[in-house]
Amino acid sequence: MKDNFWIKKGKFTLQAVILMIIIPLITAIICICAGRMNVPVRDVIKAIASVFTGEKDDIKNYSIIINLRLPRIIMAVIVGAGLTCAGNTFQSLFSNPLATPDILGVTSGTCVGAILAIILSCGIVPTQIIALIFGLASVLFTMKVAGKNRDGSMVYLVLAGVIASSLFNAIGSLLKYTADPQDKLPEITYWLMGSFTGATYKKILIGSPLILIGIVVIWLFRWRLNILALSEDEAKASGIDIKKTRIIFIVASTIITASAVSMCGQVGWIGLLIPHCARMLVGSNNRYVVPLSISLGAGFMIIIDTLSRTVSVIELPLSVLTAIIGAPVFISLLKKNRSGLR
Repeated sequence: MKDNFWIKKGKFTLQAVILMIIIPLITAIICICAGRMNVPVRDVIKAIASVFTGEKDDIKNYSIIINLRLPRIIMAVIVGAGLTCAGNTFQSLFSNPLATPDILGVTSGTCVGAILAIILSCGIVPTQIIALIFGLASVLFTMKVAGKNRDGSMVYLVLAGVIASSLFNAIGSLLKYTADPQDKLPEITYWLMGSFTGATYKKILIGSPLILIGIVVIWLFRWRLNILALSEDEAKASGIDIKKTRIIFIVASTIITASAVSMCGQVGWIGLLIPHCARMLVGSNNRYVVPLSISLGAGFMIIIDTLSRTVSVIELPLSVLTAIIGAPVFISLLKKNRSGLR
């Protein structure tokens, strides 16, 4: 890609690095001020500073910012960055512009675990843990169904993912059919649509380490995604172990997706849309796409969460807003740059 605002002499420009840091940071500060009760930026800074100093000047503002909004912002940053990173990885890995973080059935499996936990009246944290376990198990099932193929084709894995998704969706539907329609079913339906309403520091501590580990692994090996996007013969000629490299990326993306869904339910579109936006800005080189995607994904998720709790009297599910916003934006991207989206 030619030198531009983002890249110069094969590296991110200083302005680009600063902008990638500022996007989620400024978005978080602005959005933490917004809500049913608007809080001035000065009071937000004071409340956050009081966590370290111990001086709580305004208990009301402190409770709103630190106990309610800050956990949501942190979870939005982690989930947004993680799902975008996983989505970009699968798009490069499978050479498929429509690949999403749940292409291997991890989301369906995670949802089955959550539905089962809700039916059994488990608490928030046990529900998250059970959902995470089922999500990881669903991908192991996908890998087992795909089996070993000597030609190394990824088609078997994609087909196995479709099978796993269909199977776990059917199991989830069966569990919902048996759930109490007055109590459990509404809770299950709301969870499946995605929300940061139940965001707590405990939930973040359980789910975020795996997401952060997955992001770091993908970040460190992101240049290898460029090789895996080549044809099979060209990739093998590069000298890297193609099979092991693919497994590393699949495992990293899987734990990201399973952890994210276990924390907040299903969140669509972000893993599909944001990587394409990043490619339109910096090209298809994953050395640049991955960092920019992480920044844009974090900022976008913060905005979506803020809209979900401010645009209506009742809080709107995340998946509804991401679809309403993501679909028109994606259509616009297709019309403007058909050849560039790949």
